[in-house]
Amino acid sequence: MGNKIQMIELSKEHNAIREEIEAAINKVIDSSAFIHGEEVELFERNLARYLNVKHVIGCANGTDALQIALMALDLKPGDQVLVPAFTYVATAEVIALLGLVPVMYDVNPRNFNTDSVSLENIEEIITENTKAIVPVHLFGQCSDMNAVLAVAKKYNLKVVEDCAQALGAKCKVGEDEKMAGTIGNIGCTSFFPTKNLGGMGDGGALFTNDDALAARIRMIASHGQEKKYHHKVIGCNSRLDTIQAAVLNVKLKYLDGYLAKRRQAASLYTTLFTKADPLNKYLYTPLEEEYSTHTYHQYTLIIKGNTRDALKQHLADKGIASMIYYPLPLSDQEAFQNIALRREDFSDAATDSLHNSEYLAKHVLSLPMNPTISKEEIELIVNEVINF
Repeated sequence: MGNKIQMIELSKEHNAIREEIEAAINKVIDSSAFIHGEEVELFERNLARYLNVKHVIGCANGTDALQIALMALDLKPGDQVLVPAFTYVATAEVIALLGLVPVMYDVNPRNFNTDSVSLENIEEIITENTKAIVPVHLFGQCSDMNAVLAVAKKYNLKVVEDCAQALGAKCKVGEDEKMAGTIGNIGCTSFFPTKNLGGMGDGGALFTNDDALAARIRMIASHGQEKKYHHKVIGCNSRLDTIQAAVLNVKLKYLDGYLAKRRQAASLYTTLFTKADPLNKYLYTPLEEEYSTHTYHQYTLIIKGNTRDALKQHLADKGIASMIYYPLPLSDQEAFQNIALRREDFSDAATDSLHNSEYLAKHVLSLPMNPTISKEEIELIVNEVINF
């Protein structure tokens, strides 16, 4: 049976602003400036204004953004980079690609992210070779950047924020409120079509308030050149296409509206689940932390017991899509078996150091979440979960 309720309905989202998008694309076609067109610089300025950050540098995709960020920090092969074990592969993949060593730490079991709880044992895995930490703002909520910055300051670590799922979220840092991705040395995001701000193809960007870092990021993303055919460093070729920038310029105007609709949908989900299961006998709904707003890129449940996979199948049988993000922690992925380190590699006394990540991989289930999901669809989904 085909899914009647999808995880996200891009066609509905785009049809509402179709004329604006087509006009923006046609303008690029008429100019034929498909690379480095004026829409790219315009989008970078508009997004920088939205985020209240000095520099936004577009690139080809979110993975490139992470790689360029680490290259810009001038890390050396063998340097160690702290990364959560429960996240998408790209976060750790680029670390390994550059000859760096991913050192995996556990996440908080209720908010999926990096916070003071998940950082409690971090000192056991920090050595003289540890140079950076990459907190991930998973599922749309920020990691506790106060805790991250405290560790970074104590051990002189660079901070690269992965906010591919949390663009538009706000985080309390001290007495200030800052946008996700603008707090560390560099922030990275993706404009994959299903993201909070998604293009009609691949795209990504980096954010920084550091002028020198911004210049270095631009140079690295353009084959290591500041002046054409004069290459100062080894770089790469990573550009945000003009057509994607034009689409993103249109959609950026609607981002806050999209996020408000996501939060409204999440509130209804949580209200209905809490009413049906007030003591959390069967599941946990997403935990909203005081230090961060939540964009609800995903609405992710923790299913107690051993029924998650059966529930997923039940929903599929009823025509309801669901997704498991992520079925294996990075530490269990074959690609990292001879590359990554974890706490027990630093201390003989440490065992099962990633138990939260391993638990979540077996118990999380994300339900349909998008700005166009209806009240009736949410009620149907919740009823089927509760019936199961």
